Formats: sequence, structure tokens, C-alpha cells
Amino acid sequence: MKRLALCCLFLEAPIRFRTTTVRYLLTIKSKGEDPLEYLDAIIISNLENLLLAVDFCSDHGIRAFRINSGLLPVYTHPECGYQIDDLPSSKSIRAAFEKVKSRAIANNIRLSFHPDQFVVLNSPKEDVVDRSIEELEYHGLMANLLGADVINIHGGGGYGDKVGALKRFAENFRRLSDRVQGLLTVENDDRVYTPEDLLPLCEKIKIPLVYDVHHHRCLPDNLNVAQATERALSTWNREPLFHISSPKEGWAEKNPRLHHDFIDINDVPIEWREIENLTIDIEAKAKEIAVMRLYDQLLKQGWNLA
Repeated sequence: MKRLALCCLFLEAPIRFRTTTVRYLLTIKSKGEDPLEYLDAIIISNLENLLLAVDFCSDHGIRAFRINSGLLPVYTHPECGYQIDDLPSSKSIRAAFEKVKSRAIANNIRLSFHPDQFVVLNSPKEDVVDRSIEELEYHGLMANLLGADVINIHGGGGYGDKVGALKRFAENFRRLSDRVQGLLTVENDDRVYTPEDLLPLCEKIKIPLVYDVHHHRCLPDNLNVAQATERALSTWNREPLFHISSPKEGWAEKNPRLHHDFIDINDVPIEWREIENLTIDIEAKAKEIAVMRLYDQLLKQGWNLA
């Protein structure tokens, strides 16, 4: 069956994830207070809300959820970073991770991550690559604790030489732990890398392509949707995950890259209908409302949804 995925946040449901800033943590520290106690409370709240998110998805026919990268705020920051076992409630926090993982498994909710844009594995700047690897290892830790099976990133910059940049991606991929290599996926974007650009990389280093059809329509190549879909599917060694969104002002406008509140059902590729197993991330501003609306529309058209 196909499952629709909610991405990170909620529009109407009272489920919220907290964060903080390095500046505020340093202010706390300057006052003689322990920033780890403040972080401890935020993380406990975030895990409680992640459990609520999993339950909400289960109750509303949403069978996948993309987890916000800030679940453990500033975890990798050079000044304010920490380890889970440094936190005052580390045992309770580890237990909360396990509870979310067990609940997701019991209710067949697939979990994934999509790190922020500053994770650039093919940067020519060594410090950027080092920070990107550290951030991906952090995501690997969270994925392991929660049972998530995807850490998705973009190809990165072209830097005037896309062939060379993707070669650098492959080289830096080898620096990742086996755990993260086994979870990492790469997505075509709407400005630099098309599916046709990334597929040779995926085939070379054996990582899946997250096919974003909206990005492909914004930045086309020699592949049509059917061909890109088929080739992307061939890169997966687990349930494939694709992305869908609709342009905010329609396809006739100058900038179709901006996302609409909802998904226009006509933007969903008919080629995806007969795929036996597929997760589709719904990238829409109306969040859970958009997912549930599309779910109902697809059911009426006879789609087989989880």
C-alpha cells in the first residue's frame, strides 16, 4: 500500500516542538545557571509531543511522519553541544525515545528525517563538510533511537562543475559511519541537480533517490515523470519515499517553486498509483489538513492507501 507522510509540523492540532538559541543558552550560563537543565526540559517536551504526533498520525490515517531536526536543540554546536547522557534526565529521555519507537512500530508509522539545507556533503570547504558529517551522525543517532529509516539530503551546490561536485559527494559519503551510509538518501532539487544528474551517483554509491516530482517539473531534464519514477524506484532497497507539492500561484506563474497550502490532485503523478509500496511526503503549508484532504481525494479515485 501507499502511505502519505506529514512533514514535521502541525497547523491546527495542538502539537508543538520547542527550540532554543545558542545566545540564550550562553546567557543562562553567564548567570551561573546550568543550560543542560533548560535543554533537558525542552527535550522531554519535544519527545512528549513526538509521541502525540505519532498517535495523531495513527488516528488520522497518516502512516508516515518526518521528524523535525531540532528534536535535540544545538546538539552539535561547538560551544553548547552535549551528549544525551550529559542531561539530568538522560534515563527518562532514553526511555521516551524507546516509547516513541515502539508506538510507531506498533502503529505502522514510518519515521524519517530531512536535515537542514546547511548540510552540504559536496562543499569544497572542508569545515562545511566536517560540520555536515557531524550533523548527519547526529541524525543517525536519532534515527537509531527512533527506528527511522531515511535521512534525506539534497545533492548540494554545483560550484561550476557538477561532475566534480558529485564526485566530492561520493568521496565524503565514504567518511560517514556505516549506520548513516545505510540511512542516507539524496533528493533532486529545483535549482541544481535533476534526477538525471543524481541517478549515476545513486547507482555508484548505492544510495536511494528521493524523487521530488515538483522539483523535477521546476528543473526538468531528459527524463519524463514515468522514466524518472521507474529509475528512482530501482535505487531503493527498502520502501521508496518520494515528495509531492504544488506551486503556490500555479504553474503559469514566474516562480512555481513556492509551495501551496494544499496539493492539487492533478499534480500527483498517475504513474505512482500502481506502485505497490510507496511513501509520499506531502510538502504543503496546510500540514495535516493538506495530508488528510489529499488522502480523501485519492481514496475517491481508487488509490490503495495504508
